[in-house]
Amino acid sequence: MRLLLTALLLTTVMYGQQPAAPKPKPKAYTDPAQTDEDFPIQGEYVGEIDGKTYGVQIWAQGGGKFEAVSHLGGLPGAGWDGDRTTITRVVGSRAVGAKSASFASPDGSIKAEATGASILVNNADGVKIMELNRMNRASPTLGASPPQNAVVLFDGKGANRFPQSRVDEKLGALMEGITSEDTFGDCHLHVEFYLPYMPDARGQGRGNSGLYLQGRYEVQMLDSFALEGKDNECGGLYRISAPKVNMCLPPLTWQTYDVDFTAAKYDAEGKKTANAKITVKHNGVAIHENQELPGSTTSAPNKEENTPGPIHLQNHGNPVRYRNIWVVRK
Repeated sequence: MRLLLTALLLTTVMYGQQPAAPKPKPKAYTDPAQTDEDFPIQGEYVGEIDGKTYGVQIWAQGGGKFEAVSHLGGLPGAGWDGDRTTITRVVGSRAVGAKSASFASPDGSIKAEATGASILVNNADGVKIMELNRMNRASPTLGASPPQNAVVLFDGKGANRFPQSRVDEKLGALMEGITSEDTFGDCHLHVEFYLPYMPDARGQGRGNSGLYLQGRYEVQMLDSFALEGKDNECGGLYRISAPKVNMCLPPLTWQTYDVDFTAAKYDAEGKKTANAKITVKHNGVAIHENQELPGSTTSAPNKEENTPGPIHLQNHGNPVRYRNIWVVRK
């Protein structure tokens, strides 16, 4: 009888404490024509009032929720002077079926309506005081042609020096998780990348990948549009240095990294005498300048040593795409 009661008790506990069903993986959109109703509102806007320019970035948080981030002077890399005390953040929402999102300052003195083409700003009495128009920025180095002495790793026209790589035929671009067959020491690199739109994801689950120089030193790729610009966000050198400015454009926009890399130096006995250094331009704006890299970064596929190394583009489970990849050896 005692064994029977024990069995019944265990059965009751097992059925009463079933593990919670796993949350569905956030949807990742790679086609701007096939997204959600929030995507058209997300983006960058610029306007003037009382002789002052403001740049506003609106990012979609899923389910009709948004955050508007205002920069005095203009957008990051285009007018804003980097003073974080001039940034204001306001949450907003889009009603079901609506084509615009509404925002209001905490004291209710200002109300704004974002349509995707513009942001109309009114005072508490409903009088228009400002209008910001949408900006669709593109990197000045987008489509940069490789010099004659460059090693072209991928051009979408036949050159592909990433063994066992997969191609997204619709975008004509490489898929994540690839390593070049060529290895490099000191070099200059150009790569263009395309982050998915994942409004329901957060943090490291939102369009994550990474560019690894020599397979050792990572420049983070992540959809951190309108975020703070930390060392684990887009352009960050993980646990080493945050970007000087968050130059991440909205997802589903082609972006660029232009990197000057100096490999670590070693003496005849194999002892390191100088750290690797890196200068990075994100969408044409310098975000790291001659930054020392004390060692290989977290999750690097290769340990630091006195040998050349490949270009590695990380697979972190998100559909990130790459094109126009070339390297000039120094």
